[in-house]
Amino acid sequence: MILRPKIHSTVMVVADSFSELERSIISVEILLFLHYIILQCAYYAAWIQVNSGNESVTAVFKTTSSGFKAAGSVIARSKCWSMLKGGFTVDESGPAELYFESKNSSVELWVDSISLQPFTQEQWRSHQDQSIEKTRKRKVRIHVADERGNPISNASISTEQKTQSFPFGCAINKNILTNTAYQNWFTSRFKVTVFENEMKWYTNEVSPGNEDYTDADAMLQFVKQRNIAVRGHTVLWEDPQFIQGWVASLTQSDLANAVNKRINSIVSRYKGELIAWDVVNENLHFWFFESKLGESASASFYNLAQSVDGNTTLFLNEFNTIEENLDDKSKPDKYLQKLSQIQSFPRQNVLRLGIGLQGHFGKPPNLPYIRAAIDTLASASLPIWITELDVARDFGEQTQAQYLEQILRELHAHPRVNGIMLWSAWAPGGCYRMCLTDNNFNNLATGNVVDKLMQEWGFTASVGTTDADGFFETSLSHGDYTVKIGRHNVTTSSAQSFVVSTADTSEQTTLVLQVSA
Repeated sequence: MILRPKIHSTVMVVADSFSELERSIISVEILLFLHYIILQCAYYAAWIQVNSGNESVTAVFKTTSSGFKAAGSVIARSKCWSMLKGGFTVDESGPAELYFESKNSSVELWVDSISLQPFTQEQWRSHQDQSIEKTRKRKVRIHVADERGNPISNASISTEQKTQSFPFGCAINKNILTNTAYQNWFTSRFKVTVFENEMKWYTNEVSPGNEDYTDADAMLQFVKQRNIAVRGHTVLWEDPQFIQGWVASLTQSDLANAVNKRINSIVSRYKGELIAWDVVNENLHFWFFESKLGESASASFYNLAQSVDGNTTLFLNEFNTIEENLDDKSKPDKYLQKLSQIQSFPRQNVLRLGIGLQGHFGKPPNLPYIRAAIDTLASASLPIWITELDVARDFGEQTQAQYLEQILRELHAHPRVNGIMLWSAWAPGGCYRMCLTDNNFNNLATGNVVDKLMQEWGFTASVGTTDADGFFETSLSHGDYTVKIGRHNVTTSSAQSFVVSTADTSEQTTLVLQVSA
């Protein structure tokens, strides 16, 4: 049930103090819905407007036992309506109150057309599964017949995906070059990767003028030999703690020259070799280059990268846009503002731009908020990738794996997400925050989640037998496949190829294969 009260109210919004007495409440009857269900997820939307200027407005729900829960925010404007989308999760039933807050205590706020949709976890999961089947997969019906067209029953069928339409991969580092067990574990699962540190400036140019791409070159050769695609990460990083000392000490003109040299060097070196580039990393939280070279510096970096390699999608890579709804620096509206700034730079009309969301989760995932944030970002009509997904080990192994599965299902179910990268490059001393295996490359609980979902989503082999009429039915993810047919315990000498395409207009693709008797 959706609540859609017709509200045209003016609310004086409180200052940034979050005490209960200072909160203003807009007439809400959400309690009628929360009281009669065991609410675990809720997705909501509202139209927001302020009387003057632009103000950040946050929606906050209050429940009996959980207290106040921020559920999303938006930059509200005067003279036009802005949609605020968000969500929250609780483990209780009972009444809830909805507040709208701003740090500006003098602003007047108008709220209209509030809608709320509550879900149980089972209902939310069902919606995810339906979305995955609709947007990521296709039902395939294979018919096996002999040379006369007669159906062959009880024939063994094995399909193997050779190329994924939906990229699902994992980071690696230089350890993979010398560790056979690591190589075997990784290459048996993933067809897309990203290098953890080997393409970063502080790795490639430790001292001025001494460029070293040895590890990156070797890793690129390794994965290309195995038909594994690569995302480039990262041309520049705005966080001062990851800026080489010699770079930080440069004068403004020397810094501009060094940055231009860096962009030209690495982008030209790997031109045509990568499927994407993270051009600027974490520019919503840090502004090292902009503070030295001017507000439009980051936008100019994209312009230069585009001029060097015009065929590779260039990403702005950021954290906390989907992980944390209280980080004002990187919320979806702020992300879109930065994109607009980059796109408005002169000669950017042909820019191939993408949205990179890191996905480092240090708190329990708020699935409704993740969905709402991606909905908002999708308005830019640009590719959206999850670029560095992990879950903190602080939760413990089993809870970490549980949260990883919840997040992966939510992201894969969203039709506007174009790829997912796990940030789990292996190292003897441990991974950044989330390993998938132990040091003997036996799966941890997180690795089991990955394997389970890859099997469920059709990224791995599918096997079965034909029925009495020679048919075998399965649901496969979009991509390129080979199929092998066996009869009387003898497998056909050559595999046949087929494509499960997003362009298929029918609900089911029927593939007719002929096997010699």
